[in-house]
Amino acid sequence: MTNDLKPRILIIDDEAQMRKLLSLTLGPDFKVLEAVNGNEGSTHAATDRPDLVILDLGLPDIGGLEVLKRIRDWSDIPIIVLSALDDPETISEALDHGADDYMTKPFEARELKARIKVCLRRAIKKEHESNVVEARGIRLDLTLRMVWKDESEIKLTSTEYDLLKFLMTNSNKVLTNRQILKEVWGPLSLENVQYPRVYIRHLRQKLESNPDEPKLIRTVPGVGYRLTTKD
Repeated sequence: MTNDLKPRILIIDDEAQMRKLLSLTLGPDFKVLEAVNGNEGSTHAATDRPDLVILDLGLPDIGGLEVLKRIRDWSDIPIIVLSALDDPETISEALDHGADDYMTKPFEARELKARIKVCLRRAIKKEHESNVVEARGIRLDLTLRMVWKDESEIKLTSTEYDLLKFLMTNSNKVLTNRQILKEVWGPLSLENVQYPRVYIRHLRQKLESNPDEPKLIRTVPGVGYRLTTKD
């Protein structure tokens, strides 16, 4: 495979040594692009259209969360936050802003590569058969990777789509948090117990008539979630 055919990874990080480390780590498998601040990173994301973004939060001009928001305004490109911040509030906030995954520095190269591959597989996965799943006015086209509520198309990120797909293709079954994490984020993310909660909230806000009293995606306390097709 030539370098031009490798997936392109955009690194947005102001620390030169970190960019160099990431480039050396990812270079054999990916084509690496670099940006030294948030504004430059936002521009590169829009003009170069990379396959995935690795984003630091502590940028010198605009915060990483603002970069997340800017990219999410027009794209569902996979974004992995790689930050020295490891408090649950920051992780949840990054996920709320549309991050697909969150890792802390210092990172383990093998784990980062594995998570990148999970995100890329999820982003490019295509269904070979035409199939539509429906529940409570929600229609999910597995071939087109599109979702409608009644007759209106609902825009979902790649992660939101994969979570909804897992729930809808297992409708009326109780799915544990561990099952959800393994299926949607991969086996290396089983400790990230806040991910399902954050993304279920995203789906409820987009799909439920009243997100505070959900009828489509029900919480099973202490266990996980169930997508119900009827009362």
